[in-house]
Amino acid sequence: MARPSAVVGIGQTDYRKRLDVTLDGLVRMAAIEALDDAGMTFADIDAIVIGKAPDALEGVMMPELSLADALGAVGKPIHRVHTAGSVGASTAITGATMVESGRYDRVLVVCYEKQSEGNATWALSGGRSGGQGAGGTFAPWIRSYIQRSGAPDHIGWQVAVKDRQNAMKNPHAHLHIENIDIDTVKNSPMLWDPLHFLESCPSSDGAAAVVIGSEDVARNGPNRPAWIIAHAKRTEFSSFPGRDTVKPQAGVDCAEALYKKAGITDPLHQIDCAELYVPFSWYEPMWLEGHLITPETEGWKLTDSGATALDGSFPVNPSGGVLSSNPIGASGLIRCLEAANQVRGTAGDYQVDNARVALGHAYGGAAQYFAMWIVASELSPQFN
Repeated sequence: MARPSAVVGIGQTDYRKRLDVTLDGLVRMAAIEALDDAGMTFADIDAIVIGKAPDALEGVMMPELSLADALGAVGKPIHRVHTAGSVGASTAITGATMVESGRYDRVLVVCYEKQSEGNATWALSGGRSGGQGAGGTFAPWIRSYIQRSGAPDHIGWQVAVKDRQNAMKNPHAHLHIENIDIDTVKNSPMLWDPLHFLESCPSSDGAAAVVIGSEDVARNGPNRPAWIIAHAKRTEFSSFPGRDTVKPQAGVDCAEALYKKAGITDPLHQIDCAELYVPFSWYEPMWLEGHLITPETEGWKLTDSGATALDGSFPVNPSGGVLSSNPIGASGLIRCLEAANQVRGTAGDYQVDNARVALGHAYGGAAQYFAMWIVASELSPQFN
C-alpha cells in the first residue's frame, strides 16, 4: 500500500505580472508562493518536478536544465513531464507518486507556459492538424456530440457565461470579462463551427506550483492539507479505426480506475465539485459523460439545469476554468490545485460551500491523454 500524500502548499503567478518577468522569474514566483503557503523554503524540498507543453512553444529546449537555479534544484533530483495539454495534471500525479513511494517527503511541482515569448500556432501546426488549431480539431467532435445527444445550441453559450462569471471572483484568472451574457457569446465571431470566439479558451502566460508532502509533513504543516485520495492516468492512440472521439475509451478507463481507487460508486453525488479541463465550452457536458459522472446524453441536461453553476449541486470550474486561464503547460495543474483549494477551504469568493471531496482533471493531445485526481479534506479510510 502506498503511503498517503497531500497538497500542503499552493502558488500561482499573478496574471498581471506575467509579461513583466522573465520565464525563470515567472516560474520562481509561483514556486515561492507555494513554499510560503507550506511554511517551507527551497532548502526543505527533496525533489522537483517540472511540467510544460512542447518545448517549441517558447523555443527553450530542456527547460528543466535552465530552470534548475530558479527552483533551488541544483544538486537535487529534478524531473520533467510532458503529456500534451494534460501535462499539468500528469505532473501533479508524478509528484504525488514520488511522495507515496516513500523516497521523498517534500516534492515541489511546478508547471508553466509563457506563450508571449513563443508561437503556439506554429508550434502546434503541421502533420494532420495542418495549422487548423486545437479548435479546428475538436469542433467536428463537438458537432458529433451535439448530434448524438440532441443538445440545444445554447448549452455551449451557457457554459461560456458561467465560467467567465466565476472567473470574475478569481483574482488569478487571466481573463476577466465584465457583464458577459448569452447574447454576448452568441454574437461573438464564429471561429470553428459551432465554436464562437467566446466559447474558446485564451492563450495565456502563467505558472502554478504545489508542494506535495507525506502524511507527517501534512499533519505538521501550518495550513490545512488537501489529501490526495486517488489518481489515475490513461492514454490511447490518437487515430485508429473505430475510435470514439466524442467519448474516448482512455477517458472512460481513467475515470473507472480513479473511482475504484477512491471507493466512489456515484461520482455525481459523492464528489462535491470538479475542475474539468474545458478549453472549449462544449467539453463540459462531453466530459461529464466521458468520465461517467452522468449517463450518455445526460451531460448537457445537467449543465442546462444549472447544477454545474457555482451555487449548483455539482459545481464545475468554480475558478473559471481553462476558458478563463490557459497557460497550456500549467492548465492541468491549475485544475488540480483549484480542486485542492476547494477542500482546503481556501478558494475565497469562489469557494463551494461544504466542499469535502473534489475532482481535478486534464486531457491533452487529440483527446487521447487523460490525468485525474481526487482530493479530500480528510484522509481516506483506505490509508488508515
